[in-house]
Amino acid sequence: MLTLMLLAACGPQIPVSFTEVDRLPRIYPDYVDVTIPVNIAPLTFELDEEADEMIARYAATDGSAMEIICADKMQPNLDDWHTLVHSTIQVDVYARHGDQWTHYKPFHIYVSPDSIDPYLSYRLIPPSYVSYEALTISQRCLENYDESVIYNNMLCGFEKEGQCINCHSYQSYHPERFQFHARQKNGGTVIAYDGTIKKINMKNDSILSAGVYPAWHPWLKLIAYSTDKTHQSFHTTDANKVEVYDEQSDLIAYDIDSGEVTNLENDPAEFEVFPAWAPDGKTLYYCSAHFERQDSAASQSAEVVSRAQELKYSIYKKSFNPDTRQFGQRELVFAADSLSAVLPRVSPDGRYLVFTVGSYGYFHIWHHDADLWMMDLDSLKVNAKPAAPSDISIVRPLKELNSSDTESYHTWSSNSRWLVFSSRRDDGVYTRPFFAHVNADGKFDKPFELPKADPDFHRQFMKCYNIPEFMRGPVSIAPQTFADVLKGEGKPVKYVRQLGQ
Repeated sequence: MLTLMLLAACGPQIPVSFTEVDRLPRIYPDYVDVTIPVNIAPLTFELDEEADEMIARYAATDGSAMEIICADKMQPNLDDWHTLVHSTIQVDVYARHGDQWTHYKPFHIYVSPDSIDPYLSYRLIPPSYVSYEALTISQRCLENYDESVIYNNMLCGFEKEGQCINCHSYQSYHPERFQFHARQKNGGTVIAYDGTIKKINMKNDSILSAGVYPAWHPWLKLIAYSTDKTHQSFHTTDANKVEVYDEQSDLIAYDIDSGEVTNLENDPAEFEVFPAWAPDGKTLYYCSAHFERQDSAASQSAEVVSRAQELKYSIYKKSFNPDTRQFGQRELVFAADSLSAVLPRVSPDGRYLVFTVGSYGYFHIWHHDADLWMMDLDSLKVNAKPAAPSDISIVRPLKELNSSDTESYHTWSSNSRWLVFSSRRDDGVYTRPFFAHVNADGKFDKPFELPKADPDFHRQFMKCYNIPEFMRGPVSIAPQTFADVLKGEGKPVKYVRQLGQ
């Protein structure tokens, strides 16, 4: 790949003779007319159609005459990129077929002054549970291409003595206030808080299981979890090859300092999951599906499997007093009706709630029909009653973000101007992170895929990005330190009926 910046004397040159074509070029990744943050790493792409050669140009539109010209693949270096990302960028693509050059219709990359959090973390995992041991929690600097491992699943186990790590989560984007969970060998919950690291054994006879799907309170040393008896089914003919379901699930809260844990919701006929705090710390959102037994001859698990498509999750909330640490009664927020709504995430400014909708169940990352929806919480307050899918002035599908395949796990940036989400739009198999800018009126611009130094990287990378989470900086604790903590004994929790009493 060759690059020309400004008035360099050598390197690729824009063809002098070419034919104009009144259509956009097909490129990968699709960065045509996307909006990007001012501090994002360089966007690289390649031509996604047959040609003998490609030359592309990034040019500033502010009259500065700044430009980058690349051949073969558009791969600008970081210094050159920084000279351009202060204004809208025009992109011209030229392709050679034999002796004839073609100039495609130009497109633009719009640069927003709204910055994005500098780091993103995620699990990297194969798209099948067959080899789930080979996974990591990794972190990526979004301002360049640097990536590093936070924790490697293979440090504590292998094959028959394997381990599965999941549910990494941060308190208010703080990389030094971090937790993840390990199952099987050396299992337990690892919590890092301002330099202190400990392993918690959260299993207790008074709760269903150890905590999963964590939600940190915005400032208190308090984490809400769901506790779940989770199972999997593997399909041979259904398009959704894997089904993950709970035969029971409850909500709990855990106090980091006292080691106390308590049940928040544990109705046997309700499957509660995915807690999420509002930014003011006074409301806890979560999802729940109502399920009543009908077949006393079958086991609970067998009946849930046979009736899995009846499970429809709605969104609820509970009030919370940070001073007394007392929770209120549950209130319905979104009645999903014939749909199933999960993974509520509130924007840090408190204005919007984004969630995932599918036709049934809660593990939508395996559902090809999963889409992102958004609720206007200000409009919900005016409405003064729970919303339904038909209340289009309050809640709507995010058509500007959704594709024909899976959209799932999502996280707001700390300034409420960006959303990252997992999507299988490229090939239907691998989930990759996409970013989208939200305007003042709640409309999202066209999303763009996580940029890589080589634009062809994701087409050759055989792992999924799972649970993308924004961070204000990198986790600085070494992976081996986490492994050493996991190899030790977990501190047991103490069950109480009410926290702080």
